[in-house]
Amino acid sequence: MEEQKNQTTNTPSTSDTTPKVTGIGGVFFFSDNPKETKEWYTKNLGLEMNEWGACSFDSRNINKPDEINTLQWSLFKKGSDYFAPSKKEFMINYRVQNIEALVNKLKENGVTIVDKIETFDFGKFVHIMDSEGNKIELWEPIEA
Repeated sequence: MEEQKNQTTNTPSTSDTTPKVTGIGGVFFFSDNPKETKEWYTKNLGLEMNEWGACSFDSRNINKPDEINTLQWSLFKKGSDYFAPSKKEFMINYRVQNIEALVNKLKENGVTIVDKIETFDFGKFVHIMDSEGNKIELWEPIEA
């Protein structure tokens, strides 16, 4: 009974709107030759590329089992300015909830906000910099 009680109290509410990261939405990194590298990953590791030239990994949300989440694995041509102003060779995309409130919280904490929140058919995006100079992409998916 105690174990059951702990499971219930540790499970977040489905109506939780706390501005925070809820998962990883993507892993992006540079490649000298993205086409060749994607072919290598397809041939040797079985990654299947989608219409955007990325590989999608689907999973279910443990708190909302009917919800399917996707993680994008994608390569960018070395030298692309998509990761700028970061000098790093990778970027992580974090899935978030309540992106507007999260950006306000980050501003209050002195975090560098690289651009404005933009809305697309598949969600809202904004880029920030962490304390190590890594550019981070924040993504709030459109609710299905």
